[in-house]
Amino acid sequence: MRPKKPSLIGLVKTLPKNMFSGLVVSLIALPLGLGLAMASEAPPIAGVITAIVGGVIVSFLGGSFVTISGPGNGLVGVVLVAITTLGLTATYAAIICSGVLLIILGFLRMGKLADYFPSSAIQGMLAAIGLIILGKQFHIMLGNKITKNSGIDYLLEIPNTIISVFHFEDKGLIYAALAGVLSLGIMVFYSKIRNKYLQLIPAPMWIVLFSIGFSYYYELILKAPNPISLDYMIPAIPDIGTIITEVPAPDFKMIGTFSFWSSVIALTLIASIESLLSIKAVDKLDLEKRRSNVNKDIKALGLATVASGFLGGLNVVTVIARSSVNVNNGGSNRSSNFFHSLFLVVFILLFSTELTRIPLSALMAILVYTGYKLASPVIVRKIFTIGKEQLIIFFSTLLVTLKVGLISGISAGLIATFIIHVVVTKSFGLFVKNILKPNVLMYKEEDGSYFISVKHFCSFLNFNTLKTSLEAIPENNDVIIDFSLCGFVDHSSMENIDDYQELFHKKGGNIEVIGLDVLGAESKHPFALRRMLPVQKMMPDNKTKRQKNLGIISDKFELSYEYEKKYNNSFLEGFVYFQTKKIEYISNELKEKNSKYQSFDVVFSEGEFIAKEVVRTTMLYIKAPNEIPAFTLDKEGILERFYALAGYEDIDFERHEDFSNRFYLRGEDPDNIKKFFTDDLVRFFESNPYYHVESNKKGVLVYNKERVASIKEVKALIDFGVRLSSVINKS
Repeated sequence: MRPKKPSLIGLVKTLPKNMFSGLVVSLIALPLGLGLAMASEAPPIAGVITAIVGGVIVSFLGGSFVTISGPGNGLVGVVLVAITTLGLTATYAAIICSGVLLIILGFLRMGKLADYFPSSAIQGMLAAIGLIILGKQFHIMLGNKITKNSGIDYLLEIPNTIISVFHFEDKGLIYAALAGVLSLGIMVFYSKIRNKYLQLIPAPMWIVLFSIGFSYYYELILKAPNPISLDYMIPAIPDIGTIITEVPAPDFKMIGTFSFWSSVIALTLIASIESLLSIKAVDKLDLEKRRSNVNKDIKALGLATVASGFLGGLNVVTVIARSSVNVNNGGSNRSSNFFHSLFLVVFILLFSTELTRIPLSALMAILVYTGYKLASPVIVRKIFTIGKEQLIIFFSTLLVTLKVGLISGISAGLIATFIIHVVVTKSFGLFVKNILKPNVLMYKEEDGSYFISVKHFCSFLNFNTLKTSLEAIPENNDVIIDFSLCGFVDHSSMENIDDYQELFHKKGGNIEVIGLDVLGAESKHPFALRRMLPVQKMMPDNKTKRQKNLGIISDKFELSYEYEKKYNNSFLEGFVYFQTKKIEYISNELKEKNSKYQSFDVVFSEGEFIAKEVVRTTMLYIKAPNEIPAFTLDKEGILERFYALAGYEDIDFERHEDFSNRFYLRGEDPDNIKKFFTDDLVRFFESNPYYHVESNKKGVLVYNKERVASIKEVKALIDFGVRLSSVINKS
């Protein structure tokens, strides 16, 4: 089911929000564009050109709704190899040819390409890309430019670079290294500071601002030149006039060589995979639950890449980190992508000189952090929990990519996956005999629900058959998927089925999976590979000191206490706070005996892919005695005034001027909200400590800080909830 096209009036109404979101995204895109281009040894402006061209073309011709396009992390290594092998102008020609191939893939409806790559192999490829970025840029971050033959060599040289920093005699290099270390510190610790005002400016832009401020401090206050070595400063950024008049001419003389087409294929493969994965991830974040037209988007990205190559830019891809920021800041349609490119043009017009004051080491610190996020040990631990066999696939892809190249690496991952599947099932014939057979039977039952039976095996090799069936069903329907006649289900299939379960649930439908009880899982993970022989392990539970103290609180307040993880948290559905967040589970639940209120720790994630941040906080839920209006109540500040400018109305009370000045109250039904907020309720909020409070009509959610509460704070939260519950029950 394709979503209806938005009306012109709807687009105009959302324009302020999308403009604001585009501005925030541009603050990230500017330093990243410069850094990614320089990491690829392309001119710094090439990254910004890519973002501008991609934003304009994809916003008009794309098939996704809230994605942001620009230069991608995954292509740094490929572009670097291409420039080293072919030269810069021939690389522009390779980029143009890559764009043409993407357009062809779009017309051939090859958007399903990503479904034929196993998840662990993709993770291994992305981790390898991350290590390549980290390995090369780490040295520049510490003021040490070196040249090595492979990604592994760069990584092995890191200890020597760290040691060499302590032996620098050139103060310019010392300052360059210091700028890199401080910038990396900002990237690492920025997300830990949960301050809504501070986070209005993204971490990369803070680095830019501090860098420029440092340069002006030396120039204007100390009357001295910037102490950072000139070799570690961004070279001159051309103005718009120069960019337009001095467009580089692509060189197609090497079009008949193997090295040229090897680069073209590598660029196309990585660009398509990175874009397809990002589109898939961002669709999960879309508040309107729309599904992107992937093939249309691939064609638009291809056309944008062709234009970018002719203008001196790089491959245009869909980027997950900037897309996640777009959604989290209110972006609701493709206009936010356009505005992000428009603001980049403004930055180049007005601040091109200031950009040259940014140390190269500071920009590389941003990329080092990005590389680390792609190859984080957390990813390895996650894959290990899914199954040991997935680690083999992961590391096979990673190591071959690092040593040989991206195409060889993903090929190694595919081969390793197939071999492991054959070994696990002990049946080569299972795959050979059935891979070309229809393994899916679907029919509609009398009650309107759909039944799908999967036979033989379900893996990355043939999951597209099941996917086609699921996409033919309206998402508001009930579906049963039966695996009782299936002898094997791989990790990639389990993960993809979970995505569809989430999609159907959000649209009002439901997917129930049956028959897996006849298969054994290779681990306790819900996405673990499943086969006929079960493997189950039980792990003992150990209470922490905090959990023991929560048990004491439960006795004091006469509450029940359950410390186990709970994954069924339907009572949290409908809250605005969780619209762009995915709830993982709740734990440490303190519940009133009649279920009038309950406090709990909740673990949720923001964003997807490398932009994913996992947050754990303590909240309180109050069950409403009857239906109440939906609202959100916050302490009024600068951010809330921005919301008002973006179109979010603040509900005020003439009789309660103090409350209206101190609190920002919003909701879609102002009249009923005003009726609900009685004098007693208003006075309660005026005379008590501040908490974020919101309603989903069925209940009220209360929290203070985006972190786990201390025992003292838990007591205060429960006390607040008890008294608020009493006032609400009287209303």
